[in-house]
Amino acid sequence: MDNCTPVQASWHVLWTHSNYERSVYEQLSAKGYELFFAKIDQWIASNKGKHLVRVPMFRSYLFIRHAIGKHDYIDINKTKGLVRILGDRWDQLASIPDHEIDSIRAVCASDCPVRAYPFLKHGDRVRMVRGSLKNTEGILLRNDDHTGLLVISVALLNRSVSVEVNCTDVVPL
Repeated sequence: MDNCTPVQASWHVLWTHSNYERSVYEQLSAKGYELFFAKIDQWIASNKGKHLVRVPMFRSYLFIRHAIGKHDYIDINKTKGLVRILGDRWDQLASIPDHEIDSIRAVCASDCPVRAYPFLKHGDRVRMVRGSLKNTEGILLRNDDHTGLLVISVALLNRSVSVEVNCTDVVPL
């Protein structure tokens, strides 16, 4: 891609220094960039008791929708508190599909309670954290909306068993 090739506007990820999400958001918004700063409510305990605060859904990350050419790439990267735009180079930036951003926006706009959850994928080594299988370790083979298939193996015997589990009870190792 050269400097004259038009770039399609898409969603990109901005990686910020710790606790700089708001500052980067404000600086780039002032320049006219379209940004999305996903925030959720979280209960925080203090010496005055518990209170609800808005915190970043994805700490140290913001989303920007823009057709980022070389000039914009340089301009965005000058932002105080920004580590970098995710991607290999200015002309090979990682992008996020619109439907994923739409889903995150829907969650942020809903009244549903939201909390961070470990990213799990097929084949990950996991440990159960609740229920009758608490502290059991295995490999997650299927991850549906609510249930997963946990495979527990005995290497010496070359044998495995599987059990269906609640995915909210599983954490990565």
